[in-house]
Amino acid sequence: MSAERLMVPCEAPGVPVPLDHDESALAELPGLASLLRDWRARAGRRLGLGKPLPQMTVATTLGMSERWYRDLERGGSARFDPRLLGRLADVLLLDADERASLYLYAMGGTPAVGPYAPEDLSSLQELVDRQMPQPAYLADHAWNVVGFNSAAAAWFPWVARPGANFVRWLLTDPEARAQMADWTRQARMTLAMIRFAMAGYPGDEQLVALLTEVLRDPVCRRLWAGRACVVANRDGDRFSLHLPHVRPEPVEVVAQVLSPGGRPDLRFVVLARP
Repeated sequence: MSAERLMVPCEAPGVPVPLDHDESALAELPGLASLLRDWRARAGRRLGLGKPLPQMTVATTLGMSERWYRDLERGGSARFDPRLLGRLADVLLLDADERASLYLYAMGGTPAVGPYAPEDLSSLQELVDRQMPQPAYLADHAWNVVGFNSAAAAWFPWVARPGANFVRWLLTDPEARAQMADWTRQARMTLAMIRFAMAGYPGDEQLVALLTEVLRDPVCRRLWAGRACVVANRDGDRFSLHLPHVRPEPVEVVAQVLSPGGRPDLRFVVLARP
């Protein structure tokens, strides 16, 4: 996935929602209803309508009643089949990640996996170590860092701290805002990844707690409220880092993200020099 593609859904114009209280933001956890409303509004803009795509248009395309679709956007439940979901994705002009998110929400997320014993990570840790001198790390479905190599620790000392979490660091740590060039784009992409993760793990306590913590930050809260972006991962994203403790000039990297076949709950991330 290219960086350009990652930027498109998250940079599309939206209507910012003012949030003056934590409660307002925390109540707006991701769900199919809120995504459908935002996707329909964006489809109308992309089609040049100057307004959201009408609910009647969406319903007619699906061969359903307007009331059925209106209830869906209000949080109602419905039975879906792949053909119906495909037509819904088409009329809302969804990209690949958004389609995957739609299917995950509609079908109730991915099957539960695990539990896994800590010793199961030994072979993966060896693979992480073999990526030297490129920084590499392992993170679980909630971005808790569960393995890293010495290059990652040199670039990002926070990975060695107890409870290290990539999302928490990037979105709430002042260090991340100093080190990540174009931090706003990175933050918007990361919030979009949270939406996707919560589609795959609906109601997951770790993800809900992480999002709740992140949304206490006023900047993240406004980014979250302004656009309903969905991104599966940051694979292929190119970005710059300011790491004066490593080298004086900016460091250009490409994020390579893989999921181990035996541990689909994990992300294997390598920061490669282009």
